[in-house]
Amino acid sequence: MEIEVLGPLDIRLDGTSIVPSAGKPRQILALLALRAGRIVPVPVLMEEIWGDRIPRSAQTTLQTYILQLRRRISAARPDVRRPTAKDVLSTRFGGYLLSEPVLSSDVGTFQRLTAEGSAALERGEAGLAADVLGRALGLWHGSALIDVPTGHVLDTEILGIEEARARALELRIEADLRLGRHAELLGELRMLVAQHPMHESFHAQLMIALCRSGHTWRALDVYQQLRSALVGELGVEPSDRIQRLHQQVLGGGLDKPRSTYVERDLALELR
Repeated sequence: MEIEVLGPLDIRLDGTSIVPSAGKPRQILALLALRAGRIVPVPVLMEEIWGDRIPRSAQTTLQTYILQLRRRISAARPDVRRPTAKDVLSTRFGGYLLSEPVLSSDVGTFQRLTAEGSAALERGEAGLAADVLGRALGLWHGSALIDVPTGHVLDTEILGIEEARARALELRIEADLRLGRHAELLGELRMLVAQHPMHESFHAQLMIALCRSGHTWRALDVYQQLRSALVGELGVEPSDRIQRLHQQVLGGGLDKPRSTYVERDLALELR
């Protein structure tokens, strides 16, 4: 089985998609795929589909959705000598399990590459980290499960995946900063701070890139925009690490070219 969730949902069995067009069966399949190899309890599936308004017919309706998914599986694997639909999507005590071995999973590959890239960055191998983290981010094709209607359970799953994406992006930019690609990062970082007006690390990385590119006053402006957003929305000041960076900018500490080691130390302050 091949699973793709970093964008539109696509789950293939023996090369054939088993993703239904109907919304609720698609929700169920997405949740089962994210937890492949683990039992998903019936109450969790019901919460995902109906929230806190579970109808009296929920048990029967859920079984109907499972039957629809099994029909998709049977159509993808007509050979009765191989594991049947009930083996692939099996009923277990209190829930259901997608038990087919997973040959590939884009979210699993993303997590593995992100871990490898982070480790490379810790070792000071910025070039390798930038490459590996770039490959991890290249697995994305839009927001996670962009074409799947979602309830509370899937929303929580997606939130965690999207947070991991933001972290991988932050690490890849840190690697590029260590490699001296300041000017090349400006456009991307401007877009990111516009999309995430209270994300401190993206703002700090943009400040560093601007200073290294000879735009100190713009870096100070980025800090003021961040401060205004945090004070206006949350009533809090920027963190100590960002305030220290602001003082470094004011003192001209980031204006002149520095060694790779100093650049690394500055980037590490953003963690």
